Amino acid sequence: MIIAVVGTGYVGLVLGACLAENGNTVICVDKDQSKVDTLRAGGMPIYEPGLEELVRRNTHEERLTFSTDLAGSVRAASIVFIAVGTPQGEDGSADLQHVMAVARDVGRAMNKFTIVVDKSTVPVGTARKVRAVIAGETKQRFAVLSNPEFLKQGAAVEDSMKPDRVVIGVDKGDEAAGETMRELYAPFTRTGAPILMMDTTSAELCKYAANAILATRISFMNEIANVCELVDADVDHVRKAMGTDRRIGSSFLFPGVGYGGSCFPKDVKALLRSSQDRGYDFPILQAVEEVNQAQKERLVAKMEAHFGALKGRTIALWGLAFKPRTDDMREAPAIRIVERLLDRGAIVRAYDPAAIPVARRLFDNRITFCDRSYEALSGADALAIVTEWNEFREPDFDKMKSLLKSPVVFDGRNIYSPEHMRELGFTYFSIGR
Repeated sequence: MIIAVVGTGYVGLVLGACLAENGNTVICVDKDQSKVDTLRAGGMPIYEPGLEELVRRNTHEERLTFSTDLAGSVRAASIVFIAVGTPQGEDGSADLQHVMAVARDVGRAMNKFTIVVDKSTVPVGTARKVRAVIAGETKQRFAVLSNPEFLKQGAAVEDSMKPDRVVIGVDKGDEAAGETMRELYAPFTRTGAPILMMDTTSAELCKYAANAILATRISFMNEIANVCELVDADVDHVRKAMGTDRRIGSSFLFPGVGYGGSCFPKDVKALLRSSQDRGYDFPILQAVEEVNQAQKERLVAKMEAHFGALKGRTIALWGLAFKPRTDDMREAPAIRIVERLLDRGAIVRAYDPAAIPVARRLFDNRITFCDRSYEALSGADALAIVTEWNEFREPDFDKMKSLLKSPVVFDGRNIYSPEHMRELGFTYFSIGR
């Protein structure tokens, strides 16, 4: 098949590369000429394990190309994916201006029957709006489908090539287009993952519902961790006991300094706003969001409880990205932590394996960025672990002690054993233990 993917951000680029890997001819379209030039030259605008190799291989085989010519790409393709951003508006709702602008341009360029697929995360009713916009621009026949993505940053390529499920929203009259999509995704589901066909409204709600329940689990466990600290219990024992219950399972039961990234915060707010617009307050989601914001303050509160005033203290940070294996700092807990430390007059020295270029744009020269993890520790009063990168899990503890001014660790991801850290001579603080 010849496919156009409009948008070369996180979702669009991964989607395009993976579709090309299955033998399709894919044109990834973006209005940003510099980004297209970078991709054509073999550069990568995002950090995602395995993606660079996939893009390079399929570009070399000429299955994957990059273009700023949306109209020409639409006319060449039989399927057009809309994968542009839906940023959060001031009221928490998803901003659909980019989706609608693409829909309008697609309608104007269309010269034959075309399947248009909403891949962006969009609120309920967007497929109907896209359909109306396109219909206002063309007399050609077309179908509008919804196909939400369920990618985890840091594992997006694997999630695309071996998905848990594929959701395809198809409204009455577009069943043939749905079968074309089933054929397109068949190579990804050979191991038996289901392709779930449903109406577009249900499909649009699937993504928000999935992310909202995962965010709820995280906030719930952070609440349990906070209770554990009050009653002198160990959240690790509690979460393991919970996880053995087959009705609950063990995923997303790890407490920490809150969730971040491009999906959970935005999607929780968007679902909350969408529900409120329809007269439903969704109190659980309001609490999930409130708990998450409060949890980002916990680590600095622990530092103040230990040191008192933080003015003049040097704090080393390991981890800036919102999670490992990505450079994404959108809504990252590290942002709130750094800002609070700076507000209190602390000096921050930070290291992250991937996110420093992004962090430089956020913090300018207000903090010191280090090229190596141990460099950040030199002369620091304490270490704060904010992102659980694998390289932080088994460090040289003797070297850590020799570099830190005092052997104090604030572990926001519970990656070390409290007993072992005490045996090594560290003053150690974690979450819920």
